[in-house]
Amino acid sequence: MADNSPIRLVIHGGAGAIKRNKLTAEREHAYRRALAQSLIAGHAVLASGGSSIDAVIAAIVVMEDSPLFNAGKGAVFSHAGRNELEASIMEGSTRMAGAVAGVTTIRNPIRAAHAVMKKSAHVMLIGRGAETFAAEQDLEIVDPSYFYTQHRWNQLQKAIAKECILRDHDADPGTLLPDKDEKRGTVGAVALDCYGNLAAGTSTGGLTNKRYGRVGDSSIIGAGTYADNRSIAVSATGTGEMFIRAAAAFNTAAQVRLKHIPIAEAADITLAEIAAIGGDGGLIVLATNGEYAMRFNTSGMYHGTINNDGIAWTGVFPGA
Repeated sequence: MADNSPIRLVIHGGAGAIKRNKLTAEREHAYRRALAQSLIAGHAVLASGGSSIDAVIAAIVVMEDSPLFNAGKGAVFSHAGRNELEASIMEGSTRMAGAVAGVTTIRNPIRAAHAVMKKSAHVMLIGRGAETFAAEQDLEIVDPSYFYTQHRWNQLQKAIAKECILRDHDADPGTLLPDKDEKRGTVGAVALDCYGNLAAGTSTGGLTNKRYGRVGDSSIIGAGTYADNRSIAVSATGTGEMFIRAAAAFNTAAQVRLKHIPIAEAADITLAEIAAIGGDGGLIVLATNGEYAMRFNTSGMYHGTINNDGIAWTGVFPGA
C-alpha cells in the first residue's frame, strides 16, 4: 500500500445515561483526556506501519489501565465482591478471533484474548483455565486486589441495598444511583491499518451486582465484537443480553456486506432492533475505505477517533 493509505482508529468508552447537567467539567475533561491517550497510543502503532490488531490492543490497554472505565482497573464488582472481566478481539483479514471471560487476575484481558487467538486452537477460554493459559503466555498476572476501586465498591453496596443489577456510567458518578437500571459500560476499539486490514476489540467488567457467572456480549464474537475485511469492524457497548440476542456486531456487518446498506444506517437499524427488545447502547463501526460511524441511542457515549493527521477527536454527547 502507498504511504498515504488511510489509517483510522475509532474507540468507545461506554454508552449510557450520561447527562450534561450531571457530568462536571472536571470529570468530562478527565474522560476526554483518557480517550485521547487511548487514541494516540493506537495511532502510534498505525502510523509506524503496525497492524490494526496491535493498534486495537494498544488503544484498549490504555482504557483497561484507567479507573475511569468499566474494564480492567475500573471494573465493577459482582454480587460476590469480585471483579470478573471479559474481552474479545478479531482480525478482519483472516476472521481469526479470541476471547476470555470470567477472569479475575489478568491485568489486561484484551491481551489475553489476543493470546487465545494467536497461541491456542480455541476462540474462548474462561475462568481459571483462561488465567492459567495467560500465565503460560507470560502475560501480567495481578492479585485481584489490583482491580479494587472505592467508587466501584460503593456502587456495589448501593446496588445490593436496592436489590438491583446495574450497568456502567452513572448519570451522577460517585453519588446516588439512578432510579432506573440506566448504567452501561465497556470499552472498545476498531482500527484500519495501512495494509487495508480491519480489526476490532472489546473489554469490560460487566454488570455491577451480577451473579451466577454471568457473561455479557463483550466476549462473544458476533455480539460485542466482529471484524471482516469484506464488510466492517464493529465494537459494541450497552445492554449485553440484548446485544447477544440481536447478534449485534455480526448483524451490522451482514447488512453492510450482503445488503450494501451504508454503515451508519446499518448501525442504526441494529440499535433499533435492540431497542425493540428492551435494550440500548452504542456501536462503533469502521470500513476498509476509512469510513466510520459512532452511533448510540442512549443520552451519551464516550467515543473518539483519529486518522492519518494524528489529531485525536473525542466526544461524549450527540454532535459533541
